Amino acid sequence: MIIKGLNCLGLMGTSTFGGVELALIKTDGLDIIERKKAYVVPYPDLMKEKINAVYGLQKNTPENENKLSVVDQEVSDFYVQLINDFKNECDETIDVVGIDGLTIMHNPNIPYTYQLGNGRYIASRTGIKVVTHFRNADICSGGQGTPISPSYFNAVSIDETKPIAYVNISGKSSVTWIGSFGEIVGFDCGPGDNFINNWTAKHAHMENDYNGRLAIMGKVHEKIVNSLMHHKFFAKYPPKAAYTGIFSDKAEHLEGLSLEDGAATATAFVAESICYSICLYLPEIPKKVVICGKGAGNPTLVRFIRQRLPSMDVIISKEDCIPTETVNAEISAFLSARTIYGLPITFPSTTGVSQPIPGGEIYEAN
Repeated sequence: MIIKGLNCLGLMGTSTFGGVELALIKTDGLDIIERKKAYVVPYPDLMKEKINAVYGLQKNTPENENKLSVVDQEVSDFYVQLINDFKNECDETIDVVGIDGLTIMHNPNIPYTYQLGNGRYIASRTGIKVVTHFRNADICSGGQGTPISPSYFNAVSIDETKPIAYVNISGKSSVTWIGSFGEIVGFDCGPGDNFINNWTAKHAHMENDYNGRLAIMGKVHEKIVNSLMHHKFFAKYPPKAAYTGIFSDKAEHLEGLSLEDGAATATAFVAESICYSICLYLPEIPKKVVICGKGAGNPTLVRFIRQRLPSMDVIISKEDCIPTETVNAEISAFLSARTIYGLPITFPSTTGVSQPIPGGEIYEAN
């Protein structure tokens, strides 16, 4: 009997520092055959400090390269520990691990992209084939390098009424639109959780606005939101990618607001940028919008999006049987199968490459 698909463990080290996502699925790179097990493991506090110290650096000087190598080794060891723990707790054989490590720097204008996680080292220490660095081939081919999730969302939308849009909110936000005839459009919308988290970290020493509690108590300053929306990124037509730190200078517009008002206004900015992109840059208005990623766990952000899209059915992904906390790990797992089977993961309508591009670097266990 021919067994369809591979048991793929996805690992995603999110730039929001919400933790490392792990998810095991069975897939052939075309369909999600079965979801098996998933959870999130927090980063150790000291490791977060070390990652923050190199965030935004490029390997353009010997000093930077040394700093990044030290952190990359420590994070790779952490990934090895998580994978081995998962393997020991799981009754299933894991065929391949797909790793989309925490992005330290991404800028297609240079072009440059760098994610933590040494695939060769991790494969040797876990005894499992590893696929990583999914964006490199696209960047080298003149693409934006992101989003890399549209092929996954195309797979999970197979039984949905089209057109439909999936909004993935993590450190930044991206949208994938699936048309009535199978057309796929994808691009970055703008800021995500990091814009909100940076405010709460600076003014409340909190990693995030848990459940949107600060934002719900604050007042949205619409004039500031309108000012933030004048960023040149929003006038650029897709395909487009938001490079690392692109909106950081805009945070100064919030200074002077109360803690709650700042959180509310930052959250409204994220919502407005998503809704603006959906209404202006998609080929056809979707019947349904599915909110995925860490942002789906922020009810205030979801409410703001619903208020701005009153004519659309806006739901969070778990209502569509798609996980919220570990969706990006599932994407990594799905892409690892596509890489093994030689299927493309980026397309002209998602990253701007001239033709569909396979991606990912494969490292054998030996």
